[in-house]
Amino acid sequence: MTGAKLPAPPMLIALDIDGTVILEDESPSPGVVAAVGAAHDAGHEVMLATGRSWEGTQSILAMLQVLPEYVVCSNGAVIMKRLGGTIDTYERFHTESFDATPVLELLRAHLPEAHYLVELPDGRRLYTDYLDDWSLEHANRVPFEQLGTQPVSRVVVVSPTHTDRDFIELIERIGLNHVSYAVGWTAWLDIAPQGIDKSTALEMVREWRDVDGSQVMVVGDGRNDIGMFTWALAHGGRAVAMAQGPQEVRDAAGETTTSVTEGGVAAVLRAL
Repeated sequence: MTGAKLPAPPMLIALDIDGTVILEDESPSPGVVAAVGAAHDAGHEVMLATGRSWEGTQSILAMLQVLPEYVVCSNGAVIMKRLGGTIDTYERFHTESFDATPVLELLRAHLPEAHYLVELPDGRRLYTDYLDDWSLEHANRVPFEQLGTQPVSRVVVVSPTHTDRDFIELIERIGLNHVSYAVGWTAWLDIAPQGIDKSTALEMVREWRDVDGSQVMVVGDGRNDIGMFTWALAHGGRAVAMAQGPQEVRDAAGETTTSVTEGGVAAVLRAL
C-alpha cells in the first residue's frame, strides 16, 4: 500500500545497569521490564553492557526476563555467552587481562587508605577492604600485596573520603599509562586493560551477531559509557544518555532521555 510505514529493522540494544535500568535500591526503573519485553517481542535484541561483574549482573537479567546471546561485563573486559536456554548456561566466552602491579603500586602511593578489588580472568575476585555498593559475594579478602600476583581483568578502587572530581584530578596529576580507566560519578575508579572498554566488547558482539552499525543503540548514564556512546555514533547508531548523568556524559551522547527515576529507558524503548 502506498505510504505504508515499513517495520523498523531489528536493533541490537545495549543497556547499562546502574542508574539506567535500576534505581539506587536495585529496583527497576519505572516501566523498564515491560518496555524491554515489548522490544524483545518486536524482534529487537536487548542486552546488558555493564561495569558490574557477572555475579552482579545475573539478577538484573532475571529481573528483566531476557536471555540475550551475549552480555558485556566488567566494563568490556568480560563477555559472557549463553549456551542454553536458561540463565545458568552462560559461560565466560572472552576475557581480557593485564599485569596490574604497576598501577596498583602507583595508586596505593597516592591513595593508601583506599579499598581495592581485582577481578581475575576466571571470575574470582580479591579485595582488601569492604567496598560500599559492591557485591562481594564469593569474593575473597586478601592482603594488598596479593592483588597483583597474577594477571587481572580489572581493578576497582573505592576511596570513601574522595569525590569523583578528586579522582579525576588525581589521574590528571599522576597519569595512568598502559591502562584504560573510568571514574564513576559515585566516586570509584575502574581500571581495565589498555584500549578496553564497553565499546570494544560491543564491537565484537556486533560482528558476531552480524548487525549493521546503524542498527545499534546504547543507553547509559556514567563516564564508563562514553566509549560506547562514541562507538555507536561512529557506526551510525544511536547513543542515549540518562538525564541525571554528568554533563560530560550527556554531551557525549546523541540524545538524552529522562532520568532513571522517571523511566527514561522505558520511554526510549517504547518509541522504537
